[in-house]
Amino acid sequence: MRKFLSGAITAASIFGLTGAASAQPAMAPAKQNSCFFVSQFQSWKAPDDKTMFIRVGVNKFYRLDMAGSCPALKGISPHLITTFRGSSSVCSRLDWDLKVVRSPGGAPEACIVKEMTALTPEEAAAIPKKFKP
Repeated sequence: MRKFLSGAITAASIFGLTGAASAQPAMAPAKQNSCFFVSQFQSWKAPDDKTMFIRVGVNKFYRLDMAGSCPALKGISPHLITTFRGSSSVCSRLDWDLKVVRSPGGAPEACIVKEMTALTPEEAAAIPKKFKP
């Protein structure tokens, strides 16, 4: 058994398998300033039932991609209900607890955020005017 293991280790080093992990590129650093305070959240608009754009402060924008369809986003007069627990900052999709009411007096529908992406100024400028919060 010992002979087989030493042969396998030798073969791995010959074929470069032992250095494979170190040869992988480093992960890209997370975008800086991707967090914001709850009090900075200004407005939102949804181009479809799976995407929401939000404005934070004067000129910072984020795209929230939903885990599934959230039809309430495209309701008659949708109203967003947000609940933030713990920290007063939002840094990732896990910080969102969204519910949307389609019309006044309607029942709230949960919308699960799959991904939260801070948009670059160029990406924000590319949002169609009718969907820009």
